[in-house]
Amino acid sequence: MVNSDSQRKIAAILRVLEEAGRPLGSTKIARGLRVAGIDLEQRMVRNYLDAMDAAGLTVNLGRRGRELTEQGRREFATAFVIDKIGFVDARADELAYNMTLDLTRYRGTVIVNLSTIPAAYLDDARRQITTVIRARLGMGHYGILATSGGGVPGLAIAAGDAVIGTVCSLTLNGLLRAEGIPTLSRFAGLLEIRDGQPRRFTHAIQYAGTTLDPIEIFIKAGMTRVLDAARTGTGLVGASFREVPAVALPHVQKVIQQMDEAGLGGLALLGEPSRPLLEIPVSHGRAGLIVAAGLNPLAAVQEAGIPTENRAMARLCEFGDLVPLV
Repeated sequence: MVNSDSQRKIAAILRVLEEAGRPLGSTKIARGLRVAGIDLEQRMVRNYLDAMDAAGLTVNLGRRGRELTEQGRREFATAFVIDKIGFVDARADELAYNMTLDLTRYRGTVIVNLSTIPAAYLDDARRQITTVIRARLGMGHYGILATSGGGVPGLAIAAGDAVIGTVCSLTLNGLLRAEGIPTLSRFAGLLEIRDGQPRRFTHAIQYAGTTLDPIEIFIKAGMTRVLDAARTGTGLVGASFREVPAVALPHVQKVIQQMDEAGLGGLALLGEPSRPLLEIPVSHGRAGLIVAAGLNPLAAVQEAGIPTENRAMARLCEFGDLVPLV
């Protein structure tokens, strides 16, 4: 029987492979484990990998390293929930830190969400996405549209599938961090839009207390009404609530404007110092910031009856590899 300590180490290896999204060798896996606070020699990592191969969780691709199997992905999704509390929060911080987008040169990496759909639905999905983007309920008008055999480097797509990518709202966090502005991501939820105006949050989930991205949860539960909001001005859309230092408000506004000019803009509300924003209180010396979720266009695709498999904060992508979605 595998003991609790070994199970946690296996779960950690699964996480490293899942986050990488590509095959990794034992050296890179050991390095990823150290970032997670687990020190394992490469020999021990290889021993665990051999056991995971035998259990059907990973597959050995030779010099390319190990890759998760579908069984391994399912195991990661269910293993040690308590260990994964806060995983979304940590993942967001990691991606924002590693992002390199330079808005003055339109170069560098941005954070993207990915959705897999049957390729036959791609044209219909794009129509729904266009509706949402034109209503400014996403994060700009750039993204990924790819089918098997083409698209973004390093993005594997199965035959018969298509992948749609949208810019994640956490890209704003990365840009603010690069400007020396700390950002506290408090929660994501469903924002009620009425007569074209944001009114209030109806549901919210804190990033630090969940193992899944909150917007993914709301989409899977069928709770969004993004298409209604885009078409009629009344509905429920995904949005996040953040806090920024009040002293940095002019600088934050400038970054938001630069994003808009670069084609990465969308719904963004900036509050006043130490005052509630849409009835959400903020800490003294801070201001609230509400940003529409980058997953909203993909929520609209699912609302239209198109089967989707969504993954928030999926990866970093070169801005130059993105294409106009409208």
